[in-house]
Amino acid sequence: MLKKYLIAGGDLRYVTLAEALAGKNSVYAAGFDKNVIFSKKVTLIKSLASLKERVDYIILPIPATNDGVTVNTPFSGNSIPLGGLTSIIKEGGIVFGGRITEEMNALFKSCGIKVEDYSAREEFAVMNAVATGEGAIQVAMEETASTLSSQKILIIGMGRIAKTIIRQLSGFGAEVAVAARKYHDLAWAEIFGCSHIHIDDLGSFLGSFDIIFNTVPAMLLDEKMLKTLNKNCLIIDLASKPGGVDFDTAGRLGVKTIWLLSLPGKVAPLTSGKIIAQTIENILNERGAEPVPEE
Repeated sequence: MLKKYLIAGGDLRYVTLAEALAGKNSVYAAGFDKNVIFSKKVTLIKSLASLKERVDYIILPIPATNDGVTVNTPFSGNSIPLGGLTSIIKEGGIVFGGRITEEMNALFKSCGIKVEDYSAREEFAVMNAVATGEGAIQVAMEETASTLSSQKILIIGMGRIAKTIIRQLSGFGAEVAVAARKYHDLAWAEIFGCSHIHIDDLGSFLGSFDIIFNTVPAMLLDEKMLKTLNKNCLIIDLASKPGGVDFDTAGRLGVKTIWLLSLPGKVAPLTSGKIIAQTIENILNERGAEPVPEE
C-alpha cells in the first residue's frame, strides 16, 4: 500500500532519504528552501498549511530540534513548529527523529502519536561511525603538513567512533594511542594494537602527540591540559555538545582545534541518507509495518 511521508527539516542527508523513499511512496519535503533541489518524485511544500492530506510517517532530522520549539531546518529561513506536526499525521502514525527529547516525546505521545528515535539504534550508530571516522581522517590529512604515517596520534575514548578510526588508520602506519577511563576499554585498545593511557594520567603524555581525536563529550582538554600540548598539535573534536575542549582557551593559546559536528551529513550525505532509510526500514519491519523501499 502506498504510504505518505513528510521529511521535515535536516541537511543534505534528508534529500537523499526523500529521494530513496519516493520510489514507491508519496513523499513531501518541508524546510528546504535554500539551495536544495529535489527530483519531481518529491513534492516540496513551503509550509505545513500547504499540505492537503495527512501523512503516515514524519521524519525529523538529527537533532530533531535545537530549541525545543521548532524543527531543526538548516536549509530554510522559515520555521516549522513542532506542535504543528501533530495535526498532519494520521492516527497511529509514527514520528521518526534523531535525539528526541523527553518534551518532544511527551508532546507526540499525548496526541496518540508513536515516536521512534532512529539515532538511538545500534545499527545506525555503527554505520554512522564509519562516515564520521572517514570524515575526521580526511580533515586531519587536509589540516596537517605531514603524512599520517609520520604522526603520533591520540584517540580519547574507546566507543564506536574511536574503534572505527583505529581500524581506518591501520593502513596509514601511524602510531596510535588510546586514552580511556574504563579498564576494559584499555584492554580493547591493546587488542586493537594501540598503546593506552588511563585518563587520570593523560596530562603526562599529551605533549608527545601530533594529532588528537576526541570522542568524549566531557571537558577533558581544559586549560591545564592544553598548555601541555606541543605547539603544532591538531585537535579534532568529534564529541557532541558540549564537546570535550575548552575552545576559547585553545584559541587564546594558539592550539589549532576543529569541532566537527554532524560530520556524516557534511562529508557523506548520500551514504548517510541511505543509512537513515535502512534504519527506518528496520524499525518498521520490527513493528510489522510495510518496510521502507530502497531506491
